[in-house]
Amino acid sequence: MADNKAKRGGADRALIALTEKYEVAYWSKKFKVTPAKLKYAVKKVGRSARKVEEYIKLQKHRASDKSRIALSEPYEVRYWSKRFKLTPAKLRLVVATAGHSSRKVEAYLAAQKAAKKARRTAKKTRKTVNKTAKRKKAA
Repeated sequence: MADNKAKRGGADRALIALTEKYEVAYWSKKFKVTPAKLKYAVKKVGRSARKVEEYIKLQKHRASDKSRIALSEPYEVRYWSKRFKLTPAKLRLVVATAGHSSRKVEAYLAAQKAAKKARRTAKKTRKTVNKTAKRKKAA
């Protein structure tokens, strides 16, 4: 149904009419989103400007939180434990050491893995050197 331009007032201002280009432009600018995101939000929650604004704020909040690990939320602990292939207890220890940033945790785990690989290589080298020394001694 097209927007009735003869009816002006609070009820009309509280709704978003996607059929009108100027309204899409206005609300997109007001909420600082692209027209496509605005249309998706209207499809998700309805035409109410208040509900659309709440939905968009929630989405922006979630986007900014994606790189942080919230140990207080069980679903977050499950997600990041699975992603980093750790137990939840180990994840908590790593977050306590490296911080809540997922990038810092990932870098910390990579450094730990590299250090472990270096220790294994050093251990193999020592064994090889010891075997060689024993052979020379025996000969």
